[in-house]
Amino acid sequence: MSRPLYCFYISLLHIAFSLLAQQATCNRHLTSLVPPTPLVLPYHNGPLLTGDSRSSLQVHLLWYGSFSPSQRSIVTDFFNSFREPTVNDHVVVPKQRTNKQHVVPSVWSWWKVVASYVDKNNASVANVVKLGKQFSDTTYSLGKNLKRVQMQALILKAIKSKSLPRGSGMTNLYFVLTASDVLVERFCMNSCGFHDYTRLPLEKSTTHGHLLSLPFAWVGNAATQCPGLCAWPFAIPQFGPPNPPLLSPNQDVGMDGMIINFATLLAGATTNPLGNGYFQGDASAPLEAATACIGSFGPGSYPGYPGKVQVDSKTKASFNAFGSRQRKYLLPALWNPLTLTCTTPQ
Repeated sequence: MSRPLYCFYISLLHIAFSLLAQQATCNRHLTSLVPPTPLVLPYHNGPLLTGDSRSSLQVHLLWYGSFSPSQRSIVTDFFNSFREPTVNDHVVVPKQRTNKQHVVPSVWSWWKVVASYVDKNNASVANVVKLGKQFSDTTYSLGKNLKRVQMQALILKAIKSKSLPRGSGMTNLYFVLTASDVLVERFCMNSCGFHDYTRLPLEKSTTHGHLLSLPFAWVGNAATQCPGLCAWPFAIPQFGPPNPPLLSPNQDVGMDGMIINFATLLAGATTNPLGNGYFQGDASAPLEAATACIGSFGPGSYPGYPGKVQVDSKTKASFNAFGSRQRKYLLPALWNPLTLTCTTPQ
């Protein structure tokens, strides 16, 4: 049986409370007389997703419902971005007064912060994230109104039918992505996604009675259900001042919102896969690598304002990280265990 570990949601009310608490650590004010208290996510001595011997983590996707090829490519290109970028991937800007070149923030540089988390054996979170197997359930086999526990059922069913591989150790992570017409329990009420884990019996050739921990996560497309909550800042906020939304970099508010939530869950699941990794607060609703910095995407962020991010000169879309094939993404700030501060892509 699995037990709930994580409830992730984005609303401006939540952002207001969480960002006020983190602002002292993310933004140092020169007028402050008292040094800010560092933000700390205690380590609870549990395992992290450290990957295999090559330090890579396999992420397997279960697409539930209807997704267009262009929507799928936004996600698959995101996975192809977990490597050091080249000139062909994105813009390279010459540094002033030097002949050297400066590569702008990327998905790869963003992930380096997550990879700086280490376990009790000094093993780090996987340096490389790779796209594993994909399976599409386009027939809505469990209907269009799902319970949260059914995410686990979908993954186990796909593993049993060999549509998805049976993972081993802490080297695999499974994601369920639901389409915009799928209703999920608590979606848009207090949740845009969650991560959890379940147990699988080991193969018959191994010791009887042992179980395999299988981390998994779910994220939904909020384009038509609650963009102001789960696709912010690419939509007018559902709560708070009706500030104009940012333009989404891939011209798909639902999918660009999913990338934000996907990245948040990916960071949380790798650094706290079984509920005894890095987190602060109640283990049933913890602050994790990205949720400790929720609502922050660039320098100067404050409640309801995502911070200063880059703007594409042609499309006017907002982003803070480049990916493969000249993709652009908006990724959440991460708690940096080396500096004890929230770090935006750089």
